Amino acid sequence: MLSIIIPTLNEEKNLSVILSCINKEKIKDLEIIIADAGSKDKTIEIAKSFNCVVTGGGLPAKGRNKGAKIAKGDTFLFLDADLKLSKNFVKKSLKCFLKEKLSIASFPIYPQKNNIYLNPFTLNLLYNYPQRLLERIFPLGAMGIMVKKDVFEKVGGFDETIKLSEDHCFVQDCSKIGKFGTLECSNIYMPIRRFERDGYFRTGIKYLLCTLHMIFIGPVRSDILKYTFDYEDNKKK
Repeated sequence: MLSIIIPTLNEEKNLSVILSCINKEKIKDLEIIIADAGSKDKTIEIAKSFNCVVTGGGLPAKGRNKGAKIAKGDTFLFLDADLKLSKNFVKKSLKCFLKEKLSIASFPIYPQKNNIYLNPFTLNLLYNYPQRLLERIFPLGAMGIMVKKDVFEKVGGFDETIKLSEDHCFVQDCSKIGKFGTLECSNIYMPIRRFERDGYFRTGIKYLLCTLHMIFIGPVRSDILKYTFDYEDNKKK
């Protein structure tokens, strides 16, 4: 059984999109768990309308861990709430995951809207190609991660003390005890709202500094880079 776990906080504008995409695949042996951090909009109402299991959440790491705690599947798929997915994303991903006998996997990432700063070329250059080239020495995984339940439990889940890029750190921990790979049979399309709100240069520098911090110092456990989870609410302000 596959358990899809999605942490949320005020995602009424986006959640129905990703849930509709998953439901179109009509997968029988599947559960979707929404780990909500106290949404004040219709997020939970939307989740229940799609027959999702709803549990408490927190920051992304805490939400993913809480969802995993009640998950019934032997394989977990962690997704962000604001993503768009390629056609038959779940079926193709699970098939490739099992065929390649992986324990932990991530996906190529592309923007939902293309512009001069974010487009397939820049994402390939700055993330997707490095992800493939460095997967044996510095594996990366963001926004979408598939992992075997036993591997998740062995590493203790996501480190809730990490403020930014806890997903990359989780992937790296899992890759030490299981086989990691990039599932190129499926694509994730990320929103660009954070780039539009905070600025492309500023956001890019933040992610670069985070990566350098991880390489030379270790995980980011302070608020030095000022990451905000409730982004939609902050955007309104």
